[in-house]
Amino acid sequence: MLAQQHPSLILTREGVAAMRAEQAGPLFERAVAEAVQQVEAAMQQGIQVPLPKDMAGGYTHEQHKRNYRSMLLAGSLYQIQGKKEYADFVKAMLLEYARIFPSLTLHPAEKSYARGKLFWQCLNDANWLVYTAQAYDAVYEYLSAAERRQLETQLFRPYADFLSVENPRFFNRIHNHSTWGNAAVGMIAIVMRDEELLQRALYGLPLRQRASGETDNDGGYIYEKGQSRAGFLAQIDYAFSPDGYYTEGPYYQRYAMTPFMLFAQALDHYRPELNIFAYRDSLLIRAVYALLQQTDEAGVFFPINDAQKGMSFMASSVITAVNIAYGQTQDPQLVDIARQQGTVSLDQNGFALASALQQGQLRPFRRSSVMLRDGADGSQGALAIMRASNTRTTISVPFKCTAQGLGHGHYDKLAYCLYDGATEVLQDYGAARWVNIDQKAGGRYLPENNSWAKQSLAHNTLVVDGRSHFGGQYELASQHHSEIRSYDFGQERLQFVSAREVHAYEGLELYRSLVLWQPPQLYKPILIDLLQVVGEGTHQFDLPFHHAGQLLDMNVAYQTAEPPEVMGEAHGYQHVYAEARAAVDSPLLRFNWIKDQQFYTLTALAEAGDQAILARIGAHDPHFNLRRDAFLIHRKPAAKNPVFLTILEPHGSYDPVSEIPTGPFSQVAGLERLHIDRDYAVFSIRTSGGSQWTFMLYTGPEASTVRHQLSINGNQYEWEGRIAVQSVP
Repeated sequence: MLAQQHPSLILTREGVAAMRAEQAGPLFERAVAEAVQQVEAAMQQGIQVPLPKDMAGGYTHEQHKRNYRSMLLAGSLYQIQGKKEYADFVKAMLLEYARIFPSLTLHPAEKSYARGKLFWQCLNDANWLVYTAQAYDAVYEYLSAAERRQLETQLFRPYADFLSVENPRFFNRIHNHSTWGNAAVGMIAIVMRDEELLQRALYGLPLRQRASGETDNDGGYIYEKGQSRAGFLAQIDYAFSPDGYYTEGPYYQRYAMTPFMLFAQALDHYRPELNIFAYRDSLLIRAVYALLQQTDEAGVFFPINDAQKGMSFMASSVITAVNIAYGQTQDPQLVDIARQQGTVSLDQNGFALASALQQGQLRPFRRSSVMLRDGADGSQGALAIMRASNTRTTISVPFKCTAQGLGHGHYDKLAYCLYDGATEVLQDYGAARWVNIDQKAGGRYLPENNSWAKQSLAHNTLVVDGRSHFGGQYELASQHHSEIRSYDFGQERLQFVSAREVHAYEGLELYRSLVLWQPPQLYKPILIDLLQVVGEGTHQFDLPFHHAGQLLDMNVAYQTAEPPEVMGEAHGYQHVYAEARAAVDSPLLRFNWIKDQQFYTLTALAEAGDQAILARIGAHDPHFNLRRDAFLIHRKPAAKNPVFLTILEPHGSYDPVSEIPTGPFSQVAGLERLHIDRDYAVFSIRTSGGSQWTFMLYTGPEASTVRHQLSINGNQYEWEGRIAVQSVP
């Protein structure tokens, strides 16, 4: 343990001395200037510590958030610039909180399973303490012993006890909420040199007898099945896979990385013998890279599970994680990320990162095709991300074959999204929530999050008999995960992944294989989607494609519904209008649309009896909580063991200035199924230019070097490995 000196959490004495002695890079100077502007504006407003009343988005909630941010910035500026007025501001704010805290009861809004004091939920109180602990650390030696004693006895120690021993259901979970709680208690423990609190933060409270199946406000379990430990180290053990994938998805990983990385940095300074950044084979560092890989070309996170769309690596939480990761690795790829983020943190990590950028120590960050396993031991499926680039774009395909994702998970087994650069060609709806917008239920999750956004129909995945996967039952869904059967990301122009799901529908096995292919004859890489069902009985099968664009043309005649008809009563169908229907009387279904001035076409094999439904979200939504996005449903109303074979093709663009379209029509002229079973698929694609290719896939579990032979209609097909493409003369 290092000597008792301050600051010692994120800032250190040595780091402060270096920042004062050396020339800062422009990025750091800009961050300091922005912090000065924010803090001086807060100082002009005076000390405002209102009694708690409001939900997220309301005045008291937002003011307390502004306060902890202002205190953190002011404390950092005091250390960097040495100006006492910043320390006086933090001191006055802290003493005011110490004055009111002993009289605070639980927050008046009874909306959370763990009500806070300053905020409506303990999560936000933990946010406050994580940031305020850093501010206290920064001004610790500026305060008198009496002032420190007052703050610790009237504010900090009681607050830490409140978040832990008084709220064990909040503190002992394996969840992003509890990570914040563990970090809050641990960080204030380090500032106060309180070993009892530090042990509590690291290892949790004793796990006593608890109610079975108890859930939080989002429907997630308070305690997960099999949980035997709690605390910060248990969070790292249970919440991440060995590849750094966070089971709740990137939106909440982005949020949770702040307490993970901040507390780890504080532990690295205060308790270096713990070697926290090497824990589980440097898992926290790998988690930062895994998070960055889960972004599109603009740095926006894939909206997997509960996620507000548009959240990106520009978030302050990711800036913090990248800065700390750089401090541990000095990776020049992270310098490139900082360049794109345009700012750094006000500490020695940010200072070093800005200096590296100024000196040109940068290497472009490379998004690649990756397989991110899920589950603490990596055995609960995976998120597969395929990427293919040409001179025009990068096509990205995140394919979700994971576990449920705790209470924030969706019923979307074997679902995928498709990106053309930063354009969502096929989207995931994300969450039904307007974060921090008070007019929309105080910024909380809306009822439509359960009734629509979590349902299978809201995703690009198969829906059987109008029912969501697992019947939309969290208890059942949380017991199972999908399985990656095989994949090959080794070829630049031809990538492949295959997965199966055998629990979503009783008696049915779902198999889905995706091929991302870039032939030189086509405009951009195309995605080939093969989905098949094996099981008993005849069922209705709906395969939605969430294009959220503008229909241009279809190759089948459709009849509009006047007025549009609501498609069902539950499992998301109650929120969907069927605006038009078509009987698919052609061996191919074609759907051509435009989005973000780009042309796309879906080409799918069709059989007699197939239907195409032009659908739109918005039914039974009296408060207009849902977006009115359009999507296509390929329906097989009465089928046994169906096969869906679909091509998603980007093929042109439109210039609204010159008003000239380029390549508005599909180049795919034919699609033929030759053979498809559980382990093998052979099919051919023909283009309008006369080119033809035969695809041969092996999706089974055998080694990738096995040589395969199939005889189909008297023709022999031979290939080695999982996938091969042959040009047909």
